[in-house]
Amino acid sequence: MQTVLEQMLSKYTVDNLEEKKNALKEIVQEVALCGLSRAGFFKNVAFYGGTALRIFYGLDRFSEDLDFSLIEPNENFELQRYFSALEKELSSLGLQFFVEEKQKTQDSAIKSAFLKGNTKEHILNIYGSNLNINSNEVIKIKFEIDTNPPPMATFENKYRLLPSPYQVKLYDMPSLFAGKLHAVICRSWKNRIKGRDLYDYVFYLANNATVNLSHLRARLEDTGVLNNEDIFGLNELQTMLNERFSTIDFEQAKKDVYPFVADKSKLELWSAEFFKSITQTLKII
Repeated sequence: MQTVLEQMLSKYTVDNLEEKKNALKEIVQEVALCGLSRAGFFKNVAFYGGTALRIFYGLDRFSEDLDFSLIEPNENFELQRYFSALEKELSSLGLQFFVEEKQKTQDSAIKSAFLKGNTKEHILNIYGSNLNINSNEVIKIKFEIDTNPPPMATFENKYRLLPSPYQVKLYDMPSLFAGKLHAVICRSWKNRIKGRDLYDYVFYLANNATVNLSHLRARLEDTGVLNNEDIFGLNELQTMLNERFSTIDFEQAKKDVYPFVADKSKLELWSAEFFKSITQTLKII
């Protein structure tokens, strides 16, 4: 009989070291979610972001981080109270990871920590080969929680069976889409355009997702893009997106997302014209 870890790894096809590392990271993410669930984390917290979209909605790209949001604002939320549950859950499957809290930036509502474990040790234990990995290399998975989230998000409960049956509260698809659109419009890319945002945008549209416009508006007001008296509907949203697409270097965007996707051909059509065209199909609720 397969161990739980073998069951979880059996869904992956790994042909090189990078794929083995990504598979391991994804397993660690799911075990971490299970540990948090057992500890009661999701009574007051919701899961969102790219990893939530991958695990629960089938996004076909690797996502590095675990992103969470409180249901209701609470600046006194104690993230560290869940660290031991995380480490215990991982250790129960032979995954020797520890949690290291990141120093909070002054005035930031985001609390952060890292799950860390030795890469060589885990690849050797799981795959039987260390493949010349540096003995000091560390697998790091960042997880963050927004303790003062914008309002109007809506939520749902989802379930997973491995490593053990557990429940997660997460943003529903329209609210997840709203968060992604906020990133596309507002993220400060500077010289490194985050093509992963654009890849996810295409995924949402391909899956006929609608946008929680009220939550998106709250996020845009929170970052000063909108004032509460501004008119904001589908036309205004499409205009914002099209203006953003006109400024993007899509070759740089492709380079950002290459390591995270298997089928690079999905990126061939990327251009301002392509993104403006598909934006015409955007739907709101």
